[in-house]
Amino acid sequence: MNIHHHVPSGSRWLLSVGSLLLTVGHASSADFSKFRRIEPQFIAALGDPAANSGNRAQLWGFWNQDPGPRACKLDHYPQLKATGEAPAQWKFDASDWWLEEHGFIMEKPTFPLAAGKYLVTGDRNVTTVLTVHAKDKDGSQRWELADGATLYDVTHFGCRSARYTPAKADSACSPANVSTKGFPVNPGDAMPGVKGCHKQDYTVLIVVGLPVTR
Repeated sequence: MNIHHHVPSGSRWLLSVGSLLLTVGHASSADFSKFRRIEPQFIAALGDPAANSGNRAQLWGFWNQDPGPRACKLDHYPQLKATGEAPAQWKFDASDWWLEEHGFIMEKPTFPLAAGKYLVTGDRNVTTVLTVHAKDKDGSQRWELADGATLYDVTHFGCRSARYTPAKADSACSPANVSTKGFPVNPGDAMPGVKGCHKQDYTVLIVVGLPVTR
């Protein structure tokens, strides 16, 4: 995979994708001809990095475009709070907000991740197919990666994301409490905690292809 990773002004996750060179770290059984190349999209995933499959994909989120350039700097939070809307026209939710690795407030992904197949990569050695199954009778969604790949293999370490929600019903969980120190967060490190907030770190997967529809 020849991906040009570029971060102007510390805001963009991925500027563009060059020629789609589908390479894997081991023999692939997936038929990549059944996928069409797309501009990068992103999955916010939860799970054991060593796992090849699992449940609860209904807790995974999806960005259909790069959220980096649409994010807001922390020092713009007063305006974001006052208007409730970012310059990129996404709605700010004071009870459920997200940060990326440069300390920018970004739009939250959509939930849940739709069932289907996704061509995913971590922009390292492995590109493979992620299958997300429909919800079962208990509402859980199973996921699995082809070729024996693990979640670690398709994690993009340069992208960090975390979700912040009030730790208690009366907690003041606000971007105003985020320390500006410690950014950017090093690849693979946890995002910072914020006073009054429960934090959930998410793994980021890059989606570079979707199934061909006829």
